[in-house]
Amino acid sequence: MDPLYLTTAIPFVNAAPHLGHALELVQADAIARHARARGRDVRFLTGTDEHAPKVAQAALAAGERVPAFVARNAELFATLAATLQVSYDDFIRTSSDPRHRPAVEQIWRACAAAGDLYRAPYAGWYCTGCEQFVDDRCDEHDTAPEWVQEENWYFRLSRHADRIRTLIGSGTLRIVPEERRNEVLAFLAGDVRDVSVSRSRVRAHDWGIPVPGHAEQIIYVWFDALINYVSAAPPQWWADPVERRHVIGKGIVRFHAVIWPAILLSAGLSLPTELFVHDYVTASGRKIGKSLGNAVDPNVLVARYGADALRWWLLREVPRVGEADFTEERLVETANRDLANGIGNLVQRVLGLGRGAAAVGEHELLARAHALPARVDAACDEFDLRAATGAITDVLDAANRYIEHTRPWALAGDERTAVLGTLHTTTRAIVAELAPFVPSLADAAAVRLEQAASGTPLYTRLTT
Repeated sequence: MDPLYLTTAIPFVNAAPHLGHALELVQADAIARHARARGRDVRFLTGTDEHAPKVAQAALAAGERVPAFVARNAELFATLAATLQVSYDDFIRTSSDPRHRPAVEQIWRACAAAGDLYRAPYAGWYCTGCEQFVDDRCDEHDTAPEWVQEENWYFRLSRHADRIRTLIGSGTLRIVPEERRNEVLAFLAGDVRDVSVSRSRVRAHDWGIPVPGHAEQIIYVWFDALINYVSAAPPQWWADPVERRHVIGKGIVRFHAVIWPAILLSAGLSLPTELFVHDYVTASGRKIGKSLGNAVDPNVLVARYGADALRWWLLREVPRVGEADFTEERLVETANRDLANGIGNLVQRVLGLGRGAAAVGEHELLARAHALPARVDAACDEFDLRAATGAITDVLDAANRYIEHTRPWALAGDERTAVLGTLHTTTRAIVAELAPFVPSLADAAAVRLEQAASGTPLYTRLTT
């Protein structure tokens, strides 16, 4: 299997992280852990995006120096990753990592040498939340944009549109799910315009990487930030035959599916091979956002219910396409149903029945257990983590039903041995497949099964 270079988007550090950031971290971590479990060499990158004007504005509003404000908030994101048991290999900070600025300057110069950068005046509406120009109002942030008029550097995005459309249409650059792929192709079929890739030093609050040779301009934060995927990658990881996969939210698809490939084509670098695009978690029916005032603190949720409960809700209840509305009641209900009454109950019952030898013979439950890894593989390859966890709970529910049907406590001799063998083999298969999704619970279950000790409940029911 080819190595996998897996990245999350890097969030702005203008405020503390919220549940939406937890969703992407956990999704990417499940993909990384699953790939490692299948024997793949994985490099998993996350980090923080720090050069946005809105970050500088937030620091000024807080009465802090920008570097100190940025460092404090960046630490909150690193702490969240640790709290959620995210197994990243590298964490990049774009304002302080010594690898980043040289890479940005090098790629800027390469695009300039290719004839893809030019200066021109611009006037238009700008959404600070998205850090991009918009038509008249930003649906993503539900705010009125500001009018901006200045001379900036432009990137010839239009020059690369046809090539990118061909790459996406052929599957060379794979976008999952298909709904997002079709949206990008529809955009590329229209009038693709060049994009502004710098801001005046004044409007950028003197925060960011200066345009090489033109210090009065600051490189646009998205041009800067996208390059983190390359600046943090040792050369062998941004080259074939490595699979280069970005996990991102649907709101930034065009940056990753159109602008980023165009920059790489201009600079003569390899492209990502896949974009895995997720929808949003909502609260009260609205996208969770720092600027929208409905942020949910994932650290508080983990402190109250544990990392496994939050991870499981994010992976089990958030659909591949469409949004999931979060409440603590739904988190508790899902954890109790699947973790306490499901895997916790199964492990306790199986261990309470006694040791089981390796299963022999044929049984429908064993067939389900043997087929489970392939079902999880197929779902993960389509970025359908709800289907992957659903495949596990299907077998889990079948195992609990099997106990009720066979009543092994009433059996003896070879018949009892066969039933216990089937249960132990199936339970171990379930626990192995659970490990990427709820690592602490899966580790605890594996230890119990190895030691053949039931003890206290494996997973205690939660209450709100």
